[in-house]
Amino acid sequence: MTLSIPAPGPVFDRLAAFTLTQEAADIPASARARAALLLLDTLGIAAAAAPMEAGIIARNTAVALYGAGDPGQAVPILFDGRKVSIAGAGFAAASQIDNLDGHDGFNPVKGHIGVAVVPALAALAAARPDLGGTEALAALVISYEVAGRAGLALHDSVSDYHTSGAWNALGVAAMAARLRGLNADQLRHALGIAEYHGPRSQMMREIANPTMLHDGSGMGAMVGLSAAVMAEAGFTGAPAITLEGPEAAAHWEDLGRVWQTGLQYIKPYPICRWAHAPIDAARALRRNHGLTPDQITGIAIRSFANAVALFPGLPDTTSQAQYSLAFSVAAMLTHGQVGLAQISEAGLADPQVARLVAVTTLQTEPRHEARFPDGRWADIEITLADGRVLKSGDHNARGGPDEPFSAEDICTKFMSFAAPVLGQARAASIRDACLALDTGDAPFATLVDLLYAAP
Repeated sequence: MTLSIPAPGPVFDRLAAFTLTQEAADIPASARARAALLLLDTLGIAAAAAPMEAGIIARNTAVALYGAGDPGQAVPILFDGRKVSIAGAGFAAASQIDNLDGHDGFNPVKGHIGVAVVPALAALAAARPDLGGTEALAALVISYEVAGRAGLALHDSVSDYHTSGAWNALGVAAMAARLRGLNADQLRHALGIAEYHGPRSQMMREIANPTMLHDGSGMGAMVGLSAAVMAEAGFTGAPAITLEGPEAAAHWEDLGRVWQTGLQYIKPYPICRWAHAPIDAARALRRNHGLTPDQITGIAIRSFANAVALFPGLPDTTSQAQYSLAFSVAAMLTHGQVGLAQISEAGLADPQVARLVAVTTLQTEPRHEARFPDGRWADIEITLADGRVLKSGDHNARGGPDEPFSAEDICTKFMSFAAPVLGQARAASIRDACLALDTGDAPFATLVDLLYAAP
């Protein structure tokens, strides 16, 4: 008995040709160059997250549960070196990155792509020592294209707000299909498997109760890689409705014309993107007025509803701190920055930050709500001990397409996150290898050799 499924339509046919046969040279140089920077940015977060408890647990879990029975199928875990299956390596690295919320994102889907597809590229490249830098970037670009549109189609067709793993799994499956040489039929099944098994977890549950689950991308990476391997072996999957459903077609019309890599935002802070606008507003007031925290007697934050729903009090854990609003704004006003030091260990118990959290109020503002999710807007008012009230005006989160960071900014961010863990020399070598990928088709193996040793 064979499974009968409808013949693919024009949307899938176009997607299959784009995924499997698109020449790297035909992808705009700007899209490939941006992909190299997104890769660099995500690797910086992966390195910084390596010593964190969640990353350690995820890597140990991959070793315990997701090893490769065939040594020929085993690949090293990113920034660890122990060998597991490609699905296990993807799961470990994506879970690690997901738990340091400083990686790239895409406003319209309220989620993240690089967190899953970069670990997938690292795992797949370990079995492809011949992989050229330009082809690696092409595969990365294609995975962003597929994941972003699958996310748009999913959010447009369901009422619940699902985590990124529900749809970035499809970008991972597409990348794996290209790099493992699957045909169009196998790609179709891989995408169907990935969509079917993608974790349709409820994001707002995690927002209300922050844990190490974060955005479901560890499972998204595992599902996407597993789906490609299964389809390659002949496992079948029903057509993915986010690709082939009639209502999804509009989201795929601009494939090959509008490039997703240019639409991703880069985060300046390892905090949920929804809190970035008020953090930026606090940063501006602090700088413009030379504020010190002891001057402040009240803080009013106005933003969109999802931002106001972030953790409102004093966090006990790094997971809670990364989904905080009042706390992250208070940390900026106290320290002039929000980084790893502010969201972990002693930073969680800073008495001055705690005092400012206690005098903070949160309010949903209709004009900010109307601009969400395409914009992430907020404004704040700070009341001072001398009676003055300082108003920030409206702020949108920095680092997106409307206020992008330069390549130099992204490199600086990478070094600030990676160098304390990897050392200055190794971090600089990774930076240089990423930036060289699209110049003269440098071998991707040059970068791979730098990625697998433990910090």
